[in-house]
Amino acid sequence: MKKNNLSDCANCALPPKEKVCINPKGKGSKGCPTLGEKKLAGQAQKKYQKADVREFARQASIQEGECYAGRDKRPYVMHPTKPRIQEICELARKMEYTRLGLVFCIGLYKEAAMVIRILQNQGFETVSVVCKVGSIPKEEIGVKDSEKIFIGQYESMCNPILQAVIVNDAKTDFNILLGLCVGHDSLFFKYAEAPTTVLAVKDRVTGHNPLASIYLSGNYYSWLNKP
Repeated sequence: MKKNNLSDCANCALPPKEKVCINPKGKGSKGCPTLGEKKLAGQAQKKYQKADVREFARQASIQEGECYAGRDKRPYVMHPTKPRIQEICELARKMEYTRLGLVFCIGLYKEAAMVIRILQNQGFETVSVVCKVGSIPKEEIGVKDSEKIFIGQYESMCNPILQAVIVNDAKTDFNILLGLCVGHDSLFFKYAEAPTTVLAVKDRVTGHNPLASIYLSGNYYSWLNKP
């Protein structure tokens, strides 16, 4: 993809029903990858021909449709019915997964206990790993005392690579992320072998609802738009 022709879907001003990615007879704005990246689209399409990838994508798409009620009614009005934790369990069953990994932040240990209970009550075998696993001091990765949360005290580093190694060793079928920090989640994705989904992300200010500040970026959080 050339620098002067970067994908820019987020700035497409066309109404959804007029977008070519949704309507084959639709149009595309500047930087539309559906119209301009046929070669890359072909490369991606080939990856869906792998049996395991194709089946995962198929079941994920079926799961998406099943999250809405009354799809056979006309006129159809979108009516979502399933929370994300239910979707995760249902997709895992569709894929015949039995062992699920829960990778979570110590700050959400209470939520993690509730999630594990739900997963186990749904019949899954579970492996759970907290972010501070290994109890390695932050100094090991070059963090200065002044850069810690609790200055002057022992502080374990978050260890997403060890979290990944542990669930890999346990041969989990599917992993669930719960509240890992920005960057730590990235390292887990990089090193995890099984497919991974996110149940919730960390946002210390908004009660783990990061879209709150996005929705309010035009007023109360307007400073986010300033350099």
